Amino acid sequence: MKSYAETVGAVQTADTAVVRGPTSVVVRLHVNGTPRTILVEPRVSLLDALRDRLGLTGAKKGCNQGACGACTVWVDKRRVLACLTLAIACETREITTIEGLSDGVELHPMQQAFIDHDAFQCGYCTPGQIMSAVALLAEGHGADDDQIREWMSGNLCRCAAYPNIRAAIRTVRDAATNQIPATAAEGGSTRPEPARARPAGVGPTETGPPPAGSGRPGPAEGPAAEGGPGAAA
Repeated sequence: MKSYAETVGAVQTADTAVVRGPTSVVVRLHVNGTPRTILVEPRVSLLDALRDRLGLTGAKKGCNQGACGACTVWVDKRRVLACLTLAIACETREITTIEGLSDGVELHPMQQAFIDHDAFQCGYCTPGQIMSAVALLAEGHGADDDQIREWMSGNLCRCAAYPNIRAAIRTVRDAATNQIPATAAEGGSTRPEPARARPAGVGPTETGPPPAGSGRPGPAEGPAAEGGPGAAA
């Protein structure tokens, strides 16, 4: 059985187009640098595939409607809401979850900053907060508290730890501003960082941060997190 990734390069016609589903199909994903193969129905979300099929329970199912940001992961280094993204649409793409952010037992600087600033209470939203926080700085949207507040507004914290979350982000931002690489401050290891580029617009099938005013990560564009604080199931 061929996956979409293996047939996408071929010219598709009404007679040769590959029909996948509605029953389970083979989906090949690349998660945290590791190839993974799962058997799922085409309707299965990336969040359910990560949590239920691959055992990566860092990304949380909060609202399952794209409103809370607890399921934020990166697809091709851009923030997406895993609950609104189909797993099958992520074939040929690089998926990064909170489990892939740390370097073994060594935490990413943002994870360490969240601990240092007590930037969480229950911890349920923390993986999504951290994934968005790292992306926010890479996108260049952390110049001041107003920007941080705006571009983190898609990640809700029901414990209201927002001042501490902003403090953690400022710490990592200032380390970079002072030309002290965050990875060097944590031991000099190399970790994945999201792309800085922002797409021109955001729609139902586009990736990246949406227009100012929402601050929410969007679903992945396509043909249609265990590491650090808060990553427990």
